[in-house]
Amino acid sequence: MTEPTFPPLLQGHPGRGGEDPFDRAQALAALGCDSGTVVYNIQTDRLRVAIVFAPEVALEEAMAMLPLCAMGFQNALGALAPPEVAVHLGWDGTICVNGARCGHFRAAAASADPAAVPDWLVVGWELALMQTGPAPGETPDVTALYDEGCAEVTPVRLVESWSRHMLAWLNRWEEDGNAPLHSEWMGLLRGVGEPVRQGGYDGTFLGTDERFGMLIRDGSETHLVPMSTLLEGNT
Repeated sequence: MTEPTFPPLLQGHPGRGGEDPFDRAQALAALGCDSGTVVYNIQTDRLRVAIVFAPEVALEEAMAMLPLCAMGFQNALGALAPPEVAVHLGWDGTICVNGARCGHFRAAAASADPAAVPDWLVVGWELALMQTGPAPGETPDVTALYDEGCAEVTPVRLVESWSRHMLAWLNRWEEDGNAPLHSEWMGLLRGVGEPVRQGGYDGTFLGTDERFGMLIRDGSETHLVPMSTLLEGNT
């Protein structure tokens, strides 16, 4: 299988066997690997990718890398898939293709303190390429890429395209801040205006603040759930 080719600022590391790139990227980050290290694992039924960042801002600001990587993915799949394929994103990292869950994003950091600058931040994503269950039709809210008319989208091309679109968004974020990313991401966000339960709150999903935190209206009160609450791993 041909391995992905990455832009000069990124360094690709193929996964070993069935290992999770998200876990390996955290281990490499803890050992001091370079920012821009990308670990990937291409299997028959799923694609998993993780990238290491070395933030220069506090964790809560650095969490913009989660929607930034998600926007890079949406742009990449949107460019490769047939025009009728719709790709939307969930605040919690969910990837939806044609209205059904197809994968997810996740994040981990060296520190859980939202006001501190973490030594590293890892953003990972996973995409189902094909369903391996005995009766996929029984779960219409779950899908796989190849079930949605995307059989011509190869994992290698998707990883390459994601890396380029992600870097384009990173450059724009460094120049213009959160505003352009926030505007584009909100246009693809699922569930706004609908009931939601997140961070211990129940209410209506109003949208997000300027730092991508979820705003939940509960009666006369509005609650903020920071994006840093999505962190996994050693946090």
